Amino acid sequence: MADRHLIDVHVLLVDGDRLLLTQRTGNDPFSSRWHLPSGKLDACEPITVAAAREAYEEVGVVIDPADLRVVHVAHVAGSGPEARLGLFLYAARWQGEPWNREEEMGKCSAVCWVPLDQVAEWDVIEYSAVGIRAFLDGAAASFSEHGWVPAGV
Repeated sequence: MADRHLIDVHVLLVDGDRLLLTQRTGNDPFSSRWHLPSGKLDACEPITVAAAREAYEEVGVVIDPADLRVVHVAHVAGSGPEARLGLFLYAARWQGEPWNREEEMGKCSAVCWVPLDQVAEWDVIEYSAVGIRAFLDGAAASFSEHGWVPAGV
C-alpha cells in the first residue's frame, strides 16, 4: 500500500426519488460497475469546488459550491492501490440536464437515473455504496471506515 492517502469527492445528484449513477468503463476491476460522479481533489482546491468541478466534467451540470453539503466521510482501504478519504456531498440544486461527458474518453459508458428504492439492486462499487447508504439512511456528516484490516491480523 502506498504511503499516502488520496482525497476523493463524490456528488449525490437527487431528482425527486431518483439518484444519478454513472457506469465506469476501462480495464480496471471496477469496469462496468456503477458509481457516483466523483474524482480526486486537486492541489490547493477546496472540497466543494472540487465536487462542483467533477460534476461538470463528468455529467455536465453546473453546481454552485455553496449548494453542496457533506453527508458522509469514509476512510477507505482496498478500493485501489492507495487508501483514500472519500467525501460524499449532496447537491441541493444544479443547472443543466446530466449527460455523459466522458464517453469519448473511455471513462464512462452510461449515465442513469436510478430509483432510490432500487439502488441496492444495482452493481454499485462498494466504496460509493457506503456513502449512498449513509445518505439514504438520513446521515448528516457521518463517518465510517471501510475495507481496513484490523491491526495484528
